[in-house]
Amino acid sequence: MKLLHLRLGVAIAAVFSVGTAPIAWAETSDGNNLRLRDFNRPAMTVKEWLAQVEAVTVTVTGVKLERTEAGLNITLETADGRLLQIDATKFRSENKNLIADIPNAVLALPDAQEFSAENPTGEIANVRVTQVDAANIRVIVAGKNALPTEEVTLKTGALAYSLNPEGETPEEELVVTGDRSGSAYFAPNSTTATKLDVPLRDVPASIQVIPRQLIEDKQLVRLNDLADYVSGVQAQSGYGGLSSQGYYFRGFETSFETLRNGFRDFGFLSPRDVANVERVEFLKGPASVLYGGSFGSIAGVVNTITKKPLETPFRQVGITVGSYSFYRPTIDLTGPLTPDKSLLYRLNLAYENAGSYRDFVDSESIFVAPALTWRLGPKTTFTIELEYQKYDYVFDRGLLPNAVFLTLPRERFLGEPGFNRAEVESLAVTYNFEHNFSDNWKFRQGFNANLVSNFQQNVRGSRFSEPLLEADGRSLPRRAEREPDSDQQNFTLQNEVFGKFNTGSIRHNLLFGVELSRYRFNYSFFRASIDSLDIFNPVYGAKPGAFELAYSPEEYGADNVGVYVQDLIELLPNLKLLAGLRFDANDSFYRNEDRTTDLSQTDTGVSPRLGLVYQPTDTTALYFSWSRSFNPQFFSRNRTGEAFKPEEGEQFEIGVKQELFNKRLSFNLAFYQITKQNVLTTDPNDSDFSIQTGEQKSRGIELDITGQILPGWDVIATYAYTDAFVSEDNVLPVGETLVNAAKHRASLWTKYEIQDGNLRGLGFGVGVVFSDDRPIGLPNVLILPSYVRADAALFYRREGWRLALNFRNISNTKYQESQGNFYFIPAAPFTVYGTVSYQF
Repeated sequence: MKLLHLRLGVAIAAVFSVGTAPIAWAETSDGNNLRLRDFNRPAMTVKEWLAQVEAVTVTVTGVKLERTEAGLNITLETADGRLLQIDATKFRSENKNLIADIPNAVLALPDAQEFSAENPTGEIANVRVTQVDAANIRVIVAGKNALPTEEVTLKTGALAYSLNPEGETPEEELVVTGDRSGSAYFAPNSTTATKLDVPLRDVPASIQVIPRQLIEDKQLVRLNDLADYVSGVQAQSGYGGLSSQGYYFRGFETSFETLRNGFRDFGFLSPRDVANVERVEFLKGPASVLYGGSFGSIAGVVNTITKKPLETPFRQVGITVGSYSFYRPTIDLTGPLTPDKSLLYRLNLAYENAGSYRDFVDSESIFVAPALTWRLGPKTTFTIELEYQKYDYVFDRGLLPNAVFLTLPRERFLGEPGFNRAEVESLAVTYNFEHNFSDNWKFRQGFNANLVSNFQQNVRGSRFSEPLLEADGRSLPRRAEREPDSDQQNFTLQNEVFGKFNTGSIRHNLLFGVELSRYRFNYSFFRASIDSLDIFNPVYGAKPGAFELAYSPEEYGADNVGVYVQDLIELLPNLKLLAGLRFDANDSFYRNEDRTTDLSQTDTGVSPRLGLVYQPTDTTALYFSWSRSFNPQFFSRNRTGEAFKPEEGEQFEIGVKQELFNKRLSFNLAFYQITKQNVLTTDPNDSDFSIQTGEQKSRGIELDITGQILPGWDVIATYAYTDAFVSEDNVLPVGETLVNAAKHRASLWTKYEIQDGNLRGLGFGVGVVFSDDRPIGLPNVLILPSYVRADAALFYRREGWRLALNFRNISNTKYQESQGNFYFIPAAPFTVYGTVSYQF
C-alpha cells in the first residue's frame, strides 16, 4: 500500500487548459523529488528526452490497481524494473474512455493474455491493459456513464503520469502542488433524481450530494447534521433523542421518511449509523414521480448511499473519543474473496458509547453491516447487504414550547433518571440483481426488508396541560408513558428496465419500473400519573402510578403498487428534456385489537414531472422543472364519516448550474414555489373533526457552492431564503410561518491541506452556520431565536495514518433544535472530538 502514500514530487506542467494533453510528474522511489536535470542527457525538454531514448522493447510482467483517496493508481510492473517509454502527449480521451498507448512494450502476464478489472472505483467501470500489436500496449480506463473525473494515475518505476485530460505536456520544469483530481466535495453525478447515473448538470432539479469526505472531515456521527450544508434543508431532532434521520425541506416536514439505496426507509423509530455511508444525496422538490405517492414530503427527499464491496483491497480501523465520555471505534474492510475476484466483500463495524451534556442522558450502539457482491458473469452481478443495529438510550423528549424554558440551562432534564429508557433493534436486508443485455439495455431487480422493534418508557412534561406550568410558575405537570413493544415492518420489491436508443438524431434514456411495497406498524400504549417537577430546582425520584391502557393494541399500514416511466431525451447535445409519470394505488388500514376501530381506504394518484435543461456552454446549464405529488391521508374522517382526499403538491422551479475553475467548483442557484393543498384544518362546525380546505405555500431562493478553489483548498457554502406559510385555513392565521421554517439560513465550511514539503498532509478547516429565528407549533406558540455557530478542525495525514481534532460550537453558542411541532431540545455546547485512523 506504499503507493497510497507517495508524496507529490516535482511536476512538469504548463498552463492548465481544457481539452489538452495530460500533465506528467515524477518522483523517486524513496520519496525525494526527481528533477529533469538529474538525468545524464543533453535534451532540455521531455519531448526531446523521449525522442532520444533508444527504442528497446520492455516486458510488462504485472498490473496492479490501487485505490487512493483521490482516485486510482495503475502500476505497470516490468522485467528488471526497466522504465517504459511513455509519452504523455499520446494520451487521449474517447467518449467515456481514458486511453494511453505505450510503445516498445510487450505484455507478458503470468496467467492471462490481457489484464481486466471491473468496477475498481465508483466512477470507473473497467480497466483493461491489452497488446495492440507486436510492440505496443494500450491502457483503457472506461467510465461508467461519463469520462472519469477521479484522479487516474499511470505509474512505471519512479515515474507517474496523469491520464486525466487537464493540461499540456510541459516544456519546462515546474513544481505543481495540489490534488489534481478535483475536489473531494464535488460530486459530478447523482442517481436519486432520475435513477440514472448522469451528470448533475443534465438534471432539471436542485440536488446536493454530501460525500463521505465531508462526513470524515467534520467527524459527523449523526446524519441529521448534514442538513447544515444543504441549502433549504433543516434538521429535525430524532424522537426522544434517537439518532434517526428527520429533515425539513423548503419548510415542509419529511415525517422521518427517507430513502436508503433508493428504497423507502421509515426512520421515525430507527437510528441510522454513518459507518457504512458512502454519500448522502438531497433532492429538493416532489419525489413521487419515482418513489411513490405515500412518500412523506412533497418538498424533497434524502437518499443515503451505502458503501459497496470493492475489487481492490482496502482496510481501515479508527477510533474517535470526545467530550462527555464519547468513544467510537470503527472498522472498514473490503476486497476479493476469490482469486478471480468474482466474489467481493465489505464489512463495516462500529461501536459507540456516549454520555451527554444533558443530565442523566447516555446511549450505546452496536452496528454491523456486511455486504457481498457476486459477479455471476461479465454482464451479471448480485449484491446483498445486511445492516444490524442495537441502540440503547435515555429517552429525552426535551423542553416544551414556552419562553420560560428558553431560560433553563442546557443540561436540564424533565424526565426521571433510571426510568426514562428506550431500546431499538433494527435489521435491514437488501439485494440488487443487475443484468446487462447489452451496452444499452439493462434489467435491475431490488428488494429491501426493514424490521424494527422498539421499547420505550419515559416521563415528560405534558404539552396538553393549560397552562403549561402550575400556578406557582415553576412546577411542571408531567405524565409517565410506556410503550412495551412496537414492531415496524417495511418490504419493497422493485423491477426496472433501463434502455438507451435513438429515434433519428434524438437520444433516449428510458426507465420503466414496477414497485410493490408493504408497510406495517403495531403498538400498544400505556399512561400513568406522576408528580410535577420544579423546573428551576428539580428534585427527582418520583414514581409513576398504575399504568392504564391509553391505546389498545393497534395496527396500521398500507400496501402500494406503483408503475412509473421516465425518459431523459437528448433533443440536441445541449438541450435535454426530462419527462416522467407514475401511477400509484394505495390500500391503507387502521384497526385496534377488538376491532371497535376498523378503517380502510384506497387512494390512487398520478405524479407527473417535466423538466428542460439548456446548456449554452459546457460549464453552464439553465433548467426549468414542474412536478406534482400526492400523499394519502391515512386514518382520518370528516364528521360525516367520509375519507379525505390525498394531499397534493405542486412545484415550479427554475435554476442555473455553473461549473468554475476547470469544472472543480459548482455553483447552483434555484428559485422555486411549492403549493400544498388538501391540508386538514379544523371543521368550523365541529372542532372535534377536520375538513380539507387548508393550503400551505413555500417560495424561496437557494444557493449551493461546492468544490475546489485551489489545489488543496475545498469549500462548501450555502444560503437559503425560505418563505413558508399558511395560505388558506379556517382556524390558523393566514400568513403564519410553518414549523421550524427559518427565513434565512447560511453556512460555510472550508478546509485547506498543505500539498508539498515537510508539512504535506497537514490541514485545517473552519466553518460557520447561521440560522434565522424559527417558530414551534401551528399556530406559532414560540419563536426559537436566531444563532451563529462556529466549528473548526485540525488534521494530519501521512503513511496511511490520519490524526484529527474537531471542534464544534467553539463559541459555545446557546441555541435550540426542533423536535417537531411541540418540543425542542438545547443544542450541544462546545465539544471536541479526536480521531485516529489507519488505512492499510
